[in-house]
Amino acid sequence: MNPKELEHVAPFHFYGDIGDYTGISAASYEDFLTSIKLVKTKSLSFHIERGDFQKWVLDVLKDRKLAREIGKVKNQKLRGQALRNRIYRIVSGRHKELVSKTHTRS
Repeated sequence: MNPKELEHVAPFHFYGDIGDYTGISAASYEDFLTSIKLVKTKSLSFHIERGDFQKWVLDVLKDRKLAREIGKVKNQKLRGQALRNRIYRIVSGRHKELVSKTHTRS
């Protein structure tokens, strides 16, 4: 992964349900982390159940490892704050891993 891939990309738009846009979107790992903390947990559940995060991470961020980890969350049947915390930890951990790889190559 190169530093270019840590920059802004096609945004992910958070919904609470079909047609219920929250007004929150993410166009980078940092945005995604911020958004995970901001949106209602209902939105996180909605997107986890549909596989939306996994698809966006794979198609847009091109991060297979993160997509796989996020994909595992669906089977954990987490709700509310536990779901938010789990997704945040996964994305945050992966982001730190990528940033440290980028800095060691510089």
